[in-house]
Amino acid sequence: MTPKTASFTVLVGISLVLVGALSGVRAREPVNPTKEHNMPIPTLRVARPTNNIDALLPFYRDGLGLSVIGHFEDHAGFDGVMLGQPGAPYHFEFTRHRGHEVGRAPTQDNLVVFYLPEPEVWEAAVSRMRRAGFQPVPSYNPYWDVKGATFEDADGYRVVLQRAPW
Repeated sequence: MTPKTASFTVLVGISLVLVGALSGVRAREPVNPTKEHNMPIPTLRVARPTNNIDALLPFYRDGLGLSVIGHFEDHAGFDGVMLGQPGAPYHFEFTRHRGHEVGRAPTQDNLVVFYLPEPEVWEAAVSRMRRAGFQPVPSYNPYWDVKGATFEDADGYRVVLQRAPW
């Protein structure tokens, strides 16, 4: 059996394109525009604040199948957790600054998009989200509903599982 592939696009104001692993899915060799400049592919950390780290864990850990790869408490008044897959070129960090309120996502179009082109991999990812108690929501941009399923975390940020190659 050949390794399954997945790529993802992080859309946070601007688009960043990387190749990565999602919940046990091995990443394919990325196209590396930095190779010609003899630069390594960087690791991407998508970091954002939250009022409630514990409310996010079921979504990212249980639903998306990511692992807690690090955490900290009371670092200059900040608590945080990092979720990803060991060795993957990306991970998420959620932080809480004690005594500060950050609110919900500013729009319904704040997205992280995981491209899962193999139908069985996509179906397994959507099923895992549903088993964890998360149901798809209509996308703000209907493009994502054509071949994908959009899920919203406790803070209103959204993740699209897109059944297509990037």
